[in-house]
Amino acid sequence: MNIATSDKPFAGKTAFTQSCGLGTEPVPLAPYRSAEFFERERARVFERAWLLVGREEEIAAYGDYFVAELLPGGVSTVLNRGKDGKVRAFYNTCSHRGSQVVDGPTGNARRIVCPYHNWTYAADGELLSIPDESSFFAVDRKRCGLTPMAVDTWEGWIFVNLQAEPEVGLRAFLGDFADRLAGVPYVAADKPIVLKADLDANWKVVQDAFIESYHIPAIHKRTIAETFSSNENRFARLLDARVFGPHRTVSMYGNPKMPLDPANKVEMLAYASGDTGSLIAAGTSTQMDSFLQHPAVNPTGVDCWSMDVNNLFPNTQIDFGPGGFWVHQFWPLTPNTSRYEVRFYVPDALNARQRLQQELYVARVIEVVLEDLANVARTQRGIDSSGKDHMQLQDSEVGIRHSVEQLLKWVDADSVAEALL
Repeated sequence: MNIATSDKPFAGKTAFTQSCGLGTEPVPLAPYRSAEFFERERARVFERAWLLVGREEEIAAYGDYFVAELLPGGVSTVLNRGKDGKVRAFYNTCSHRGSQVVDGPTGNARRIVCPYHNWTYAADGELLSIPDESSFFAVDRKRCGLTPMAVDTWEGWIFVNLQAEPEVGLRAFLGDFADRLAGVPYVAADKPIVLKADLDANWKVVQDAFIESYHIPAIHKRTIAETFSSNENRFARLLDARVFGPHRTVSMYGNPKMPLDPANKVEMLAYASGDTGSLIAAGTSTQMDSFLQHPAVNPTGVDCWSMDVNNLFPNTQIDFGPGGFWVHQFWPLTPNTSRYEVRFYVPDALNARQRLQQELYVARVIEVVLEDLANVARTQRGIDSSGKDHMQLQDSEVGIRHSVEQLLKWVDADSVAEALL
């Protein structure tokens, strides 16, 4: 683990890139447009890394399930909880004719029945019955259950791995990052508000937009620019940056003097109590107390903090803010298209005012997200034009630099163990 912190991150020049052990040279753009790199990335990153697919709260009871689409390989997987309480993952494929056995996206089924011909499976994947079985040719039920997929859990998060026998376990894959985030209380983890969008941009272009703050004063000047920057930090420089093997985290500045807008009557009504501590929060200080006390949340412990971005390699960001956590995921489709998913989690509203705060919070954050997404296609078109072969990154873009470095390392590595060195 490398650590870079600063008591005065907005007074003078920061040096997170060097403190994280990274170089300062221009970064290649080929990984953002090359079809050949895309295929190697799919095979050597997404088919070898552990991929986050959901939370255990989503399948709390026996028979609960959800379907996850692992887009780089076109793989559909069913995650469920068995009678024995175990979380399992199966390829969403029937042993009969290969049809998907679950249309999804969520539900409860203690028996999984393929809609094509009613082949029936137990929640643990065992094949239970075959209509008109006597007309088949000695089907071995024990060999025709649902095909299991490698699955493991950590801190309530569910991960799968496309390797039949993963080269490394989940805990080894997470490394020091697992220790850093151990014990974070994820409030309202069973109540996500989910948004999805297919975008005309490489998945990395989209992911990059959510791990650097340098763009905020420009792209978000009408929404959150004054929340993430101020007169003493005009360019929204980072508070903190740390790397943990292939994973990374950054902490972003928040303007502690950001006032309510008296002209915005809805905002004044929603936040007049001042109990959230932030204009981008949806929970009360009491609800968020144990969450905010965790050492991985606002690790520098300063008042001028807005959020942390915890980037789990390769394509997931778990963000922490004063109002709780939310999750971004970035899935490759083609070299220049991707699917973006975001899940916002909010606690049960204690009263009408808090419900108004939550509605305003979600509306505000979605507006900001849409500003980011409106920019990614333009960025991809510029990259695809081949006018430039490299990008010039500054210190607050340290997360992007580390991401590209790790992807290049994994694509070239002959084994996961080598990639993790």
